[in-house]
Amino acid sequence: MTGAVRFYTRCILILLGIIALVPLHYLWRLFRARSPWPTAFLWWVGRVAGLKVRTEGKPLKRDVLIVANHASWLDILLLGGTAGAAFVAKVELANSPLVGWLAGLNETLFVERSNKRGVGIQAEALRGGLATGRAFALFPEGTTGPGRPILPFRASLFASLFPALPRVKVQPVAIDFGPLTGEIAWGDEHGAANARRLLSRPGRIPVTMKFLEPVDPHEAGDRKRLSERSRAEIVAALGASEAAPAPLYGGE
Repeated sequence: MTGAVRFYTRCILILLGIIALVPLHYLWRLFRARSPWPTAFLWWVGRVAGLKVRTEGKPLKRDVLIVANHASWLDILLLGGTAGAAFVAKVELANSPLVGWLAGLNETLFVERSNKRGVGIQAEALRGGLATGRAFALFPEGTTGPGRPILPFRASLFASLFPALPRVKVQPVAIDFGPLTGEIAWGDEHGAANARRLLSRPGRIPVTMKFLEPVDPHEAGDRKRLSERSRAEIVAALGASEAAPAPLYGGE
């Protein structure tokens, strides 16, 4: 199978997922029920894209702000498909055809990261979402890079957790593509070109998701310490995996 055939086959399978699951999502919302279908869709797209996922640790699925390193759009499929999290994303995504609409179905919170004056409002919006018990995921690097090293975390949206919310924890997650990190990483590549390249790629993409021990924001002290601690734990988890790679096992 050529790269072009592989790409269009995967696009058709993703489209079939939209056709099958979006009506079910609206049916659930009609009855004001929490819809499981965005999570199912993200899981499906990840499988179609070739992800072979191994998980370590236990993902929290409510009362949690998940923070993770960010190398690729595949990270969204991984976190959304395993933890059922809604995302904090740049407002530019909301204006993207199809992708912005699909992100909205998953209750994505769109923020203007370049607007420093609006950070307080954005943190309050995230705090309101977390107060409902909904799991949210945040990529505190604020952008994608080469995958290694992990960029400094931006502490601004961690302010949503202070004063501490009852029961809400922060769960750091290390997303490890191992030796494929450089190939998978978005970097400076245009989003459409990166998506086409990865969807044309043969074979599976092994990835390990390490759900680390949840952190109580109250124990961390403040948003900067919480941000630094989360980053340090992710860096340590990825460093340990690079020193001694673990064999893959389990389902795709």
